[in-house]
Amino acid sequence: MKDIDMLLEPEDCALVLLDQQAGLAFGIGSIDRQALLNNVVALARTAKVFGLPVIASTSATKVYSGPLMPAVHAAIPDVVALERRNMNAWEDDAARLAIEATTRRRLIVSGLLTEACVTFPVLSALSAGYEVYVVGDACGGITPASHELALRRMEAAGAKMTSWIQILLELQRDWTRHATYDGARAIVEAHGGGYGIGLSYARDMIHPV
Repeated sequence: MKDIDMLLEPEDCALVLLDQQAGLAFGIGSIDRQALLNNVVALARTAKVFGLPVIASTSATKVYSGPLMPAVHAAIPDVVALERRNMNAWEDDAARLAIEATTRRRLIVSGLLTEACVTFPVLSALSAGYEVYVVGDACGGITPASHELALRRMEAAGAKMTSWIQILLELQRDWTRHATYDGARAIVEAHGGGYGIGLSYARDMIHPV
């Protein structure tokens, strides 16, 4: 495995989406729900542009949580979510085996709720020797305090904290990488707030002499 301080490369990484379901999103208090959805969709689209394997897992779809949120599913239409019963996806054979089957040792994790269905598998994956990046702004907790405490616990155990925009920019790194330029730029323009507005302006309004 590469040195842990090296920048992320697409061929090293897999994206793990945990319980991105509306029934759980109703209980989120750590971030505006629409902002959360924006960030998760941006992250999912990023994985698709850069060719990352995506493992999605859901729980209690029939009795409480509902399916993978439609906007997230639309970003990764070929991904079939793996249903499980327990909070810790790492303790579910199908989910864990799907992650292991990617052969990627760097996991990028997004999910609900931060306090449980994110924290538990992250700690388990770290214990199993994986390098784990938790996308804090694509996770949601019940309260701001409990979300922050969960992030701190994972960080103390060795997980790296990051954001969806940092993941995208780290994978792109050079805007002359033409294979992913259009896709990455489109994601930033659609989901990147003021930064996206600036990119759109630069493309449409500034014409070099």
